[in-house]
Amino acid sequence: MTTKDILELAAQAKTDIALMSVEDKNNALSAMADALVENTDYILEENQKDIDAARGTISDVMIDRLSLSNERIEGMAKGIRDVIALPCPVGSVLERIERDNGLIIEKTSVAMGVVAIIYESRPNVTSDAAALTLKSGNVCVLRGGKEAFRSANAIVNSLKQGLARLGFNENIINLVQDTSRNSANELMTAVGYIDLLIPRGGPGLINACVRNATVPCIQTGTGICHIYVDESADFDMALNIIENAKTSRPSVCNAEEVLLVNEKIAEGFLPLLKNKLDYAKIKNKVEFRLCEKSIKIIDGTPAGENDFDTEFLDYILAVKIVKDVKEAVAHIAKHSTHHSEAIITSDDANAEYFTRNVDSTSVYVNASTRFTDGGEFGLGCEMGISTQKLHARGPMGLKELTTYKYIIKGNGQIR
Repeated sequence: MTTKDILELAAQAKTDIALMSVEDKNNALSAMADALVENTDYILEENQKDIDAARGTISDVMIDRLSLSNERIEGMAKGIRDVIALPCPVGSVLERIERDNGLIIEKTSVAMGVVAIIYESRPNVTSDAAALTLKSGNVCVLRGGKEAFRSANAIVNSLKQGLARLGFNENIINLVQDTSRNSANELMTAVGYIDLLIPRGGPGLINACVRNATVPCIQTGTGICHIYVDESADFDMALNIIENAKTSRPSVCNAEEVLLVNEKIAEGFLPLLKNKLDYAKIKNKVEFRLCEKSIKIIDGTPAGENDFDTEFLDYILAVKIVKDVKEAVAHIAKHSTHHSEAIITSDDANAEYFTRNVDSTSVYVNASTRFTDGGEFGLGCEMGISTQKLHARGPMGLKELTTYKYIIKGNGQIR
């Protein structure tokens, strides 16, 4: 089926999903979650084909990002079921105004229509996106990367099976079969078919969409996430947070990429950190890319020209020693992608300065950046992390997949 055929079917399905009640949507989501678990063996078989084809062409960390397991599929199903428990935003009256002439004006939340998502090698995005678009009253058109196509196709086939079981239109969920650049360009320029485009992936994909899209596009950002260890930081807390932020899953956008350390504690703290990460229970040791001052304290590789502007998505950490919180904030302002940043401190004034002046979607005090996630924020799951400021910012859940219209009720008023 061509991409144009899929867009036609998606446009026709808008009417069907508009007629679904909240109960219908929840029943559909439950059936989708059940079908996902029932088809675990099939999904894992297709996922293994993707892994076998990708091995040797992408890093081990990215292989982990691509890989599914029984536990991950259960987690995907749980993500769908978590969305069931969330209130449906469609139809909510956001604001009500009564005019002197008797007109009643209600600003009312409505679905976007057809939402297209272009993403890369994370199969779980497939089910997350399908669940959120359905609950928010939207049809989705998914376009995954070629590395994960078999996995995504198996997941979509399973989700469609759940919809069909209850007699709902299967074309509420669609997967583009063409993984070439042509299909991505078709979605970017599908005026009249696509109401919102969300790119989710590396800077190349996102920049291409921002430059070329003629349909409305939300910019989801790469994650050059910083942690600043202040002079008053509790060392044990800082070590645990950094280990989690850097090593728990380095291939995701909320993983730490840059560490900033106050110069007053650097000589005492950095050797402890190196020891902590050298003996962490991870596949690979963390490689340190060190500034001129930090390389005099611990062993590592001298930081290159681009190391403080790179989303490594790997066991690599760029380290810079700074004078104080103000220099840390200035460095973040220059190098951040405005995703997630954290300060580890016991000083309330420094925490206040950091949170007020760091211009990112999510700013943490004494916690890991790994919490920037729709599920962790209580949104069920997410469509991505928006790093722009218009319409949506941060983890995108149900409300961010709606727009609004004004419904005006009168009794014969004329102007």
